Amino acid sequence: MPDADLLDARLESLRRCLRRIQEKTPPSAPALIRDYDAQDIVSVNLQRAVQICVDLGSHLIASRGWPAPSTMADTFVVLSTRQVLDPGLAERLQRAVGFRNVAVHEYDAIDWERVFRLVQTSLDDFRSFAAAIVNAWNPRQADSV
Repeated sequence: MPDADLLDARLESLRRCLRRIQEKTPPSAPALIRDYDAQDIVSVNLQRAVQICVDLGSHLIASRGWPAPSTMADTFVVLSTRQVLDPGLAERLQRAVGFRNVAVHEYDAIDWERVFRLVQTSLDDFRSFAAAIVNAWNPRQADSV
């Protein structure tokens, strides 16, 4: 069982990242392309959100004694095979790791139109992940995420 304070703190960090992304994403892809400050805020908070999900997933995997994933993306594969995550959600989160890697290592290669679409359509994936993790640790709390 994880430390409840650790879980709560990481989930609050995830919520804060998602709020910042929603608040700071301009209303259109062209506006995001022109706004370097918004790009920085959005990309950093997306990176953080992905990292928090990987950290929470890794913590759950370790606490259960399941085989450790070999990559960040494999964290979501393990959680899917253990029926913590829906396979579709796990696949989308694996792709989010790919974005994180580009954002960290090849910032100039980011496709901001794609990032804009991701923000418009995929932030609920992070919320679904949080609910699944809470449910895996404490099924009675899952509705509070």
